[in-house]
Amino acid sequence: MSDREVPGDLARLWRLPTGSRLGRRAELDVDRVVATAVELADREGAAGATLPKIAAALSVTPMSLYRHVGSKDELVALMGDAAFGPVPESLAARGEWRADLREWALAQCAVFQAHPWLAQWPITGPPRGPHAIAWMDAGLRALRPTGLDWGAKIGVITVLGGYVRQGFDLERQLRDSRTAAALDESQALANYGRDLTGLLDAGRLPDIAALFDSGIFESIPPEPDSAAASMSEDFHFGLELILDGVAAAVK
Repeated sequence: MSDREVPGDLARLWRLPTGSRLGRRAELDVDRVVATAVELADREGAAGATLPKIAAALSVTPMSLYRHVGSKDELVALMGDAAFGPVPESLAARGEWRADLREWALAQCAVFQAHPWLAQWPITGPPRGPHAIAWMDAGLRALRPTGLDWGAKIGVITVLGGYVRQGFDLERQLRDSRTAAALDESQALANYGRDLTGLLDAGRLPDIAALFDSGIFESIPPEPDSAAASMSEDFHFGLELILDGVAAAVK
């Protein structure tokens, strides 16, 4: 066990006891501040979780929050870890690395669906919080049967986690854009194809011109009613490609 003192921000992130416990329990604590911040972000987006708005929701002054979260950057770390939450019990490894890793990725999708702002939350370094570390452990545990070394395992879960985050955010932004324009996916892509066909120089952009001339953007079927709560076939296709790459490394 290291004798190095745990930094204050890490102690708060892991909810380690600090100072004296004597006297009456404070009405405000880290958990209450962070829970309120997450609720505001869920309701209003990331911009809704400002210190003044958090303080107003808690009926305290903004300055009083610094006693519990240290700084704005620390609040960002606390909110991110809290939003990810504990690893679902359903992710208990079954010893089939591909199925386990797929479930790990889809479970992260569910987290982003519950907290859409989290996909755009700042990343300042490797996982530090208790929930983030637990998710990391679950990913490594899924890869245990592969025999990959630690560096390769870290690489796999980093790439896969990044794909889930970026893929979710891309689909969310496109869906929001279509909603604002009162279009479904098939209508938006059909308009896209019609707008650009004829503008493309087949001599300079031969493959792109051939793509648009193929009529593929006219043949996308309407998205199902449940699309807003699930990931697209393209997302799942990409996920399987990543798993194929891992399988190649395992062999």
